[in-house]
Amino acid sequence: MSVIETDEQKQLRAAVAGLAKRYNYVDYVLPKARKGEPLTELWREAAQLGFLGVNLPEEYGGGGAGIYELALVQEELAAQGCGLLLVVVSPAICGTIIAKFGTDEQKQRWLPALADGSKIMAFGITEPDAGSNSHEITTVARRDGEDWILRGSKIYISGVDQADAVLIVARTEDAKSGKLRPALFIVPTDADNFVKTPMEMDIVEPDRQFTLFLDDVRLPADALVGEPDAALMQLFAGLNPERILGAAMAVGMGRYALDAAVRYANERTVWKSPIGAHQGIAHPLAQCKIELELAKLMMQKAAVLYDSGDDFGAAEAANMAKYAAAEASIKSLDQAIQTHGGGGLTREYGLAAMLGAARIARVAPVSREMILNFVSQHSLGLPRSY
Repeated sequence: MSVIETDEQKQLRAAVAGLAKRYNYVDYVLPKARKGEPLTELWREAAQLGFLGVNLPEEYGGGGAGIYELALVQEELAAQGCGLLLVVVSPAICGTIIAKFGTDEQKQRWLPALADGSKIMAFGITEPDAGSNSHEITTVARRDGEDWILRGSKIYISGVDQADAVLIVARTEDAKSGKLRPALFIVPTDADNFVKTPMEMDIVEPDRQFTLFLDDVRLPADALVGEPDAALMQLFAGLNPERILGAAMAVGMGRYALDAAVRYANERTVWKSPIGAHQGIAHPLAQCKIELELAKLMMQKAAVLYDSGDDFGAAEAANMAKYAAAEASIKSLDQAIQTHGGGGLTREYGLAAMLGAARIARVAPVSREMILNFVSQHSLGLPRSY
């Protein structure tokens, strides 16, 4: 396993960074976010350049690379403050699941459109009462002739207003045992009895969150992704990329904050020397740099393991990467604000507005406590606590 990047990967980083600089946080993202508008122009141009579908199969219009390359794209976008939340969802989760488990018709219908960004697919797993316990999901799919009927609700579903469909995690009844088991369904956002309600969030973000209500939504037989028996495997095939891409976004945001702090610390002069010459400023920033690099290495390890087919190794590394990246990102942003002093709380720099967005990484797509549970149980072999 190597995380020494190839010339192609380095060129991809440079190309994404060049695009991201034109859609930077202060001039583009923050004004959009304050108005609750999605980053449509950035999404379209990133798609046209092939960045959004870099991980999807070439035969369906993708780049034929892996999650490593998609994480690289996300990191470089976020390093300019313009990370795309729906990259985590549409190509990383949904695109991966359909590419691995979808029928030929589902692949033909969705993958080219996900790759070129002309269609977006959101992902719906979280429910009001289930929380992190996916075994308690109550959204149920039942047969009605050849059709499926979905009933249930979802919460904290990102970007539904931009999406053409939502990949919904539901449960179907096993005819032999009568027990419910997970299954994934592609639900068009314009389906009858599919209701999306915006949630009032108290953070400055361009992508909105929604509560979904599925009140007997009727779907054709081919809405079911792959085989019902493979649903759990399908779900984990999407969740590991989700954690890796979430870590990449957090690392990128941390880089953005650290760059802003270093720039200010070099420019701001007090008592005839730049404030960055003082250890009280320099050492905390150096510590942030170290912790960001360590988180990035774990994220790269997780991506390499995933792309090599080591699902268990990828799950462990992806969880660790997501934890480490969240902590490093928040710390870097907080230290950047401190370095700027009162300026760190002004609109001019936009750092305070970013703090809420960075804080999401401790909660979603999986909380830091659930990651610690995973590491305790699977990495350390301690007894299960729940």
